[in-house]
Amino acid sequence: MTDAQETAADTSLRTTGGAPPDDVAPAPIPLLEPREGIPPVVASDDALARVIAAFAAGSGPVAVDAERASGYRYGQRAYLVQLRRDGAGSALVDPVGCPDLSGLGEALRGTEWILHAATQDLPCLREIGMTPTGLFDTELAGRLAGFPRVGLGAMVESVLGYTLEKGHSAVDWSTRPLPDPWLRYAALDVELLIDLRNALEEELDRQDKLEWAREEFSAIAAAPPAPPRQDPWRRTSGMHKVRRRRQMAVVRELWTMRDQIAQRRDISPGKVLGDAAIVEAALALPPNAHALTALPGFGHRMGRRQLEQWQAAVDRAKELPDAELPQPGQPLAGPPPPRAWADKDPAAAARLSAARTAVSELAERLNMPQENLITPDTVRRVCWEPPKKLTPDTVENALAGYGARRWQIEQVAPILLRALASEA
Repeated sequence: MTDAQETAADTSLRTTGGAPPDDVAPAPIPLLEPREGIPPVVASDDALARVIAAFAAGSGPVAVDAERASGYRYGQRAYLVQLRRDGAGSALVDPVGCPDLSGLGEALRGTEWILHAATQDLPCLREIGMTPTGLFDTELAGRLAGFPRVGLGAMVESVLGYTLEKGHSAVDWSTRPLPDPWLRYAALDVELLIDLRNALEEELDRQDKLEWAREEFSAIAAAPPAPPRQDPWRRTSGMHKVRRRRQMAVVRELWTMRDQIAQRRDISPGKVLGDAAIVEAALALPPNAHALTALPGFGHRMGRRQLEQWQAAVDRAKELPDAELPQPGQPLAGPPPPRAWADKDPAAAARLSAARTAVSELAERLNMPQENLITPDTVRRVCWEPPKKLTPDTVENALAGYGARRWQIEQVAPILLRALASEA
């Protein structure tokens, strides 16, 4: 770690204020450390039992955060869980030493969890037995309240007046032991979440948006785990360059082999073989390992055995019968891309244009992002296939059928009805 990084870590949370007059020396910025110091990392059953007892006896909501090792390890598992609750203080729990946190999750059942960008952390928390029954998402609250920047650092600064530097968000959290500056950063991530939640609740209430936020939070807490992606290899970066089915088969074979190797070695797939290399091999269809070596991403640093295994994947794709080659695209589960609407259905294109304008104007009046007012996909689906009879009830039912919350329906249905009727 450089001196600059250590300085940033040691000044990770500071109060902010206006600039002093030119003739007055700036006052020293007070350093805010975790109130009880850096808590010890909990990595044993006995220590975990004490944390469970302390947090079960605490009061009020519990602040929760999780750190992953994205870009370093396979998957999105949690490598550190941070918690804070009044009466219990803060805790740092190591899911490597304590892989089953269902007891902690059970102790917090019925308690409101405070998370920032909850949908990012809930999957990895669920894997270790922690699932909230109710939550408050400070990032989403910031969006609904109209804050222009909703990262945790920006929210803490604009709402609470502290500067929270995110100096260690992208480090390898699977490292053991975790360095003290990282642990300080992790503890501070939950230090002010309760205060932030309370301030945002007041602001949402002031804007008459608190019930909207509660509906959103309930929907997040009740949402089932996302199903596995169909054909995840199709999301390879640069896939738009691959147009022939044989080339697509090469991408599929290389992606699948890379995924198996990454999972076995527990490292990020990108560290095994880059997406760009996969696409280059698919476009070139190299005849042998020597030709493969000449492609970007398969250079001299790669051993002969590795080259041969990648070439074997290419050869498998080249030998597939035509009937087993992937089709050039996934079946659409909804309307076509909007850029094609003008040719396929000009009336639908006109409906979509009118609806988008209406939603944009309403979002601006409500001071929130359009995608939080109503998802663009919902608007597209209703415009592509509107109710046969346009009435308030039919439009409301259509929105509800696509998962819109009650508050969204109340706000959007009237303007959507007008937009659809104007282009009928």
